[in-house]
Amino acid sequence: MTAAASRQVDVPCRGARSFTFEPASTGLVAIDMQRDFLDPQGMCGGEDLASLRAIIPVVAAVTAAARQHGLTIIHTREGYAPDLSDVHPMKRERQSVGQEGPLGRFLIRGEPGQDFVEELKPRSGELIVDKPGFSAFYRTGLEEELRGRGLTHLILMGVTTQCCVQSTMRSAVDRGYWCLTLADACAAFEPQVHDAALALIEAESHLFGWVTQAALLQAALAARA
Repeated sequence: MTAAASRQVDVPCRGARSFTFEPASTGLVAIDMQRDFLDPQGMCGGEDLASLRAIIPVVAAVTAAARQHGLTIIHTREGYAPDLSDVHPMKRERQSVGQEGPLGRFLIRGEPGQDFVEELKPRSGELIVDKPGFSAFYRTGLEEELRGRGLTHLILMGVTTQCCVQSTMRSAVDRGYWCLTLADACAAFEPQVHDAALALIEAESHLFGWVTQAALLQAALAARA
């Protein structure tokens, strides 16, 4: 085995496939694990949050393993300017962004609800991406950050599977990144929507990348060590 090969991690994936990456060129992207989506007092507090909150410990465990093995940790959160200047007309028509709630105005940058849940606070030096939309690439400097750090592979997790996770994944694939989605570290309000979003990744000969379980990624990292 060459020195380059010994640095690689091979993760078993759905469809009898394997996602191979080097930690130094890979980013772990935790998408929108913020209070407005996960806290009963946040913007989505009127919904059943059980499926979304269930992934918090999974995301925390994966993040801890990724830190230990030298992956770049990236945290995204949806958020808008207080004057709503970056809310486009279609989204403004929905009349949810900027409404008052127990944790401040919904999805407004700097409000308590827009911040990360306590269990998943970023560490010093980790990349935080505030995005005025669903994709983490939309009107942000994420691509420049990834290119500048020499990252070629992304591992995706967060909420919700069919919205911000998949929007980010599709944007990443269009930019040439290898993408792995962690099925049990993502969630949607409806299980059938979550499952459908994952099925789309595998459609047409796995057009949008790879899908696996968090435990398989963690085991692969541990085996490399």
